[in-house]
Amino acid sequence: MGKYILKRLLWLIPVLIGITFLSFAMMRLAGGDAVTYMYENAGSAVSQEVIDAARKEYGLDQPFLVQYLRWLSGMITGDMGVSYVSDRDVYDTFLSKLPATMLLTVSSVVTTILLSLPLGILSAVKQNQWVDYIIRFLSFIGNSMPNFFAAMVLMYFFSIQLGWLPVITTQNLVLSLVLPTLTLVLSMASKYIRQIRAAVLEELSKDYVTGARARGVRGSVIICRNVMKASMLTIITLLSLSVGSLLGGTTIVETIFMWDGVGKMAVDAITMRDYPIIQAYVAWMAVIYVAVNLAADLLCHCLDPRARLGGDS
Repeated sequence: MGKYILKRLLWLIPVLIGITFLSFAMMRLAGGDAVTYMYENAGSAVSQEVIDAARKEYGLDQPFLVQYLRWLSGMITGDMGVSYVSDRDVYDTFLSKLPATMLLTVSSVVTTILLSLPLGILSAVKQNQWVDYIIRFLSFIGNSMPNFFAAMVLMYFFSIQLGWLPVITTQNLVLSLVLPTLTLVLSMASKYIRQIRAAVLEELSKDYVTGARARGVRGSVIICRNVMKASMLTIITLLSLSVGSLLGGTTIVETIFMWDGVGKMAVDAITMRDYPIIQAYVAWMAVIYVAVNLAADLLCHCLDPRARLGGDS
């Protein structure tokens, strides 16, 4: 087990370096200049000497590899630089936005599990019955709707027509959290229900379930003690993908509802070409996805003897 963890950790180093290098290169090749855009956005006309001085201050006049290595060494030591727009420390800015994204992540994941787990199991147990058809139809609709469309529909009914919930984030954090959470849950729960249903159906068709039923074991006991344990690998994989994307910041949802999290911060930084913020966001995304997938791999390695034996061999 220790050898497997060490091997996985060593693989993370080139992956993270490759992701940060490509993102750094693409931002520089995308066109546009952060300093010029900053002065144009302020509505002031400045001389080329002032622009050159600002570029030199931010280190943008240096070769690409020098800029990347300086930024990478700063990231390793905990120095993410200073924002070009707000002139605030990037690390402090990032930490100020992170709690909102984490709150939205936790509420969305918990609500998704509470909805999708019983509905997925019920759909599998009632296969090809009217309950199964209704659940599958609703999950198909939820899976087909993009987040921005689901957000608009929820805002129309719950905010404009009924007036129960605020359209954008207000001081009432509990009410403001409902619509963003429902928007994310609508899509995630639909995917989870279909995957859990497929995993449970696959386990129910196996011989050990038939043998347990022949011995008179109740169906609820078989599902809770055997089927769900065997289906945990699918659920863990789904959770790793969802948690990674949510912690990275659901940019569309946070922007629509003006939820002041990491995703909205990234959108604002991209609009204003605030390179230090964008680079910190990309590094955060890379670390989160790699860390969550590593945790999922380790859990699968522990829970599934087949994966454990395959990895050891």
